[in-house]
Order: sequence, then C-alpha cells, then structure tokens
Amino acid sequence: MTVFFTFGCLFLNFMLNLPIIMKRYLALDIGRKRTGIAVTDTARIISSALETVETHKLEEFLKKYFAENEVEKIIVGMPKQLNNQPSEAVKYIVPVLNRLKKVFKEYEFIEVDERFTSKMAFQTMIDAGSKKQQRQEKSIIDKISAAIILQSYLDSENYKKK
Repeated sequence: MTVFFTFGCLFLNFMLNLPIIMKRYLALDIGRKRTGIAVTDTARIISSALETVETHKLEEFLKKYFAENEVEKIIVGMPKQLNNQPSEAVKYIVPVLNRLKKVFKEYEFIEVDERFTSKMAFQTMIDAGSKKQQRQEKSIIDKISAAIILQSYLDSENYKKK
C-alpha cells in the first residue's frame, strides 16, 4: 500500500511540476587537518560542495547542520591504493569515522572509494578557469573532492536502479 502511495505522490509531484523533497545525502572527505563536505539537493540528483571545516571541529559542524537539515545517509570517502588496499591516510580517517558513528547513530554511514578525487577536483578547477592562487587553496579542493565522491555515489545508486 505504501509503495502505491509513494509512487502516487511522486507522480503527482511530477505532473504538477512540484519539487520532490527527500532527505539529503551528505559526503565527507576526511583529512588530517580539514574535511571537505558536500550535500545533495533535496531531489538527490546533484551534489554540491558545501564547506570545508577543520577535522577537529567536524562533529560540532555536523550537529548544527543536522539540526537544520534532514539527512538520510553519510557517504565517506576512504582512500585506497591502486592495489585496492587501504592507503596510509586511513589511519587518520578511521578514528574520526568511528567517533562520528558513535555520536550520530541514527545515520547510515557508507564508505566509498575516493581514489583520485583530489586530482579530479584540481582538474575541475583548471577546467573551470580558476586562477593559480585559487587552485592552491586546499580547502576548496577538499570540498570539491567531497562533491565528486557524492556525485559518484549518486551515479552508482542510479545505475543500480536501472
């Protein structure tokens, strides 16, 4: 019964050209010093870079964000080497991630491969015509990396539905 109701609501929204409102997904690109954060739109179609925060202030930032926004899943980039083994950076990420899982028990955490996202973010900045000084700003690269992680997850989720 709920499937028909949900489908009916989605169909009605589509026919009336109303926005589809769902809980957002949030992505984290956790680093030693900084964490890039990205979120989806409420229709979960597009990811957008949100913010870069100091990693030791991440929990505080997320508490405020979750109080003001509905989030369903947290996607976390986990760096891997070319041989598919965890990279050296994992030893800094896992303690932060474990702490977040304890504090935010109500959220589903999904770990995804984040290989090459920083390089992709840097290339995106070049392609967008960013000046050299902007490309050297690591906080911008961090949040763009989070957006790439999240968009890749959205794309894979949509692919699975087909």
